[in-house]
Amino acid sequence: MKSKNNIPVREPNKRNVKTVEDLKNFIKTKKTILMASIKNLPASQFQEISKKLRGKAIVTFPKKNLILRALDSSSKEAIKDLKEKVEDSVVILFSDLDSFELAGELLNNKTPSKGKVGQEAPEDIEVPAGPTDLIPGPAISELGALGIKIQIEKGKITIKEPKVIAKEGEKISSGAVELMGKLDIKPFSVGFIPLCAFDNEEGKFYAELNIDKEGTLEELKTAYGKSLPFAVEIGYSSEETIKFLIGKAGVHEKILENLKPAEVENNLQSPKEDEAVEEEKDTNEIKEEKIEETQTPKENKQEGEEK
Repeated sequence: MKSKNNIPVREPNKRNVKTVEDLKNFIKTKKTILMASIKNLPASQFQEISKKLRGKAIVTFPKKNLILRALDSSSKEAIKDLKEKVEDSVVILFSDLDSFELAGELLNNKTPSKGKVGQEAPEDIEVPAGPTDLIPGPAISELGALGIKIQIEKGKITIKEPKVIAKEGEKISSGAVELMGKLDIKPFSVGFIPLCAFDNEEGKFYAELNIDKEGTLEELKTAYGKSLPFAVEIGYSSEETIKFLIGKAGVHEKILENLKPAEVENNLQSPKEDEAVEEEKDTNEIKEEKIEETQTPKENKQEGEEK
């Protein structure tokens, strides 16, 4: 195919055109669009995870430029924020699940891995103490090179005490990687790492999808532990608090029973008794006034006679 100036024009790749059209269709029709990293993920595990997600999400692994073209075609401006996370080792998933629900599915499908030479240790990698299936031979020098103390028991190598062979953040040596392979130590967890997502129905872009199930569960336990005594203190009745409220009422009852009779009478004095006391006071005051009145004329008469 040539242009008017007889310059050859490259025809668009039909496969790429089809890919972009499929992406556009998914962007329009699916609730969730999620970007995930597959960096350092072996091909076999990629295929395994993709199979597990069937029926829950559509996994696509198009070229970077095709993803960008598909996103640019959308009329929603917020959806274009996904472009910032588009990298070479990124897959794009389409699903009718909620963004965080889909991210949870990805985290559930992560698998342990031994790691590679030069990778940073996600945490301290420790060789535990105890018997192994290793037989004496080259393994003795390999273990010695890493500072691991051993002894031979029943023809097998036993590690005398635990030893950290790679500290958190440090690059893993080739000797440590070989030993992890022999002892089946898998400090890494590989899979689809959620990066960001867009909710088509809500029109919301989620820049981060941090899901910590264990941490969230601990927070809920702590909150529940604090809320129960507070509910009992304020007298809030529910299925969880009723037995504590009854117990609290029983304690109060015993305290009242142990009060002295005089204290109880003073605390429970009726209003009528109080009124009777007040009336008696008023009567006494009136009598005193009458006595004063009867005495006054006599006193005046005595004063006149004296004069």
